[in-house]
Amino acid sequence: MNIFSSAAAFILAYLLGSIPTAVWTGRWLHNIDVREHGSGNAGATNVIRVLGWKTGLPVLMIDLAKGWLATMMPIILNSAESGTGALTNLQILAGLIAITGHILPVFAGFRGGKGVATMFGVLLALQPLLTVSCMSVFLVVLLLTGIVSISSMTAGIAFPLMLLLFFDTPSLVFKIFSVIVAIALILTHRKNIGRLIRGEEKKLNIFGKKDKPTV
Repeated sequence: MNIFSSAAAFILAYLLGSIPTAVWTGRWLHNIDVREHGSGNAGATNVIRVLGWKTGLPVLMIDLAKGWLATMMPIILNSAESGTGALTNLQILAGLIAITGHILPVFAGFRGGKGVATMFGVLLALQPLLTVSCMSVFLVVLLLTGIVSISSMTAGIAFPLMLLLFFDTPSLVFKIFSVIVAIALILTHRKNIGRLIRGEEKKLNIFGKKDKPTV
């Protein structure tokens, strides 16, 4: 394992994760801070809710891409020998750092989003087929409920379950990581869970119009 390239991979992973796509897009294209509207979250879902799909979809794709790229950094920088457990572990750590960057972005006053799209990008780099399966779970639940928070948490919980039941992996670190993913998604949705209990959680208007930003 190359310590210097590993450190560089982690720094780049955090900086990539810290790119506040939702905040910058809202400011540059619409002259608003999305954190002051809708749910107050700096994520793709709130951008879609406040500014519409034309703005929100690119934000979603970029947030996913930055998670994927951050997780590939240890490979790009040759931080460890290809095909080894050490490389996989470095990728997992780089992915977690990228997600942390999204939640606590240095470029946006450490006020970021929940990291769901970035997390999916990380998982896509680590285990593509399993991630696509979890994305399918997300989409099915979203179509049934219209609520993104429920869909995200369900897909997150499905990740370790599907890993252990259908995919499996010899890496204990990856198994632990899958459980951390599920727990992290629940923790970052604490406010949403409260709104769900109170019956106040808004549904995503999938085919409808965007919400108007409040002044």
